[in-house]
Amino acid sequence: MAALTMQTIIQLAPTYRLQWEQAQDAYVLLYPEGMVTLNTTAGEILARCDGIHSVAEIIADLQRLYPEADATAQLTADVLEFMEVAHNEGWLCAI
Repeated sequence: MAALTMQTIIQLAPTYRLQWEQAQDAYVLLYPEGMVTLNTTAGEILARCDGIHSVAEIIADLQRLYPEADATAQLTADVLEFMEVAHNEGWLCAI
């Protein structure tokens, strides 16, 4: 898979669905074979992967959501790292 760039528009892969599970008090990623329970940050990242916004726009939105993040560069690196893992897992696809 090609590496993601700041200009990449990204969305959930068609076989995955993100939803909030009240019983688990967490976002979950559903797919035909099962479910992944996500931590809060992962859920917030994936919720923004809508096929409309670029990686840079998603990061900017997360920076507004988490203004206390210690360093913009670190937040950017962490989000990119998570997106790369999710992309390699097949959860996300670039469009």
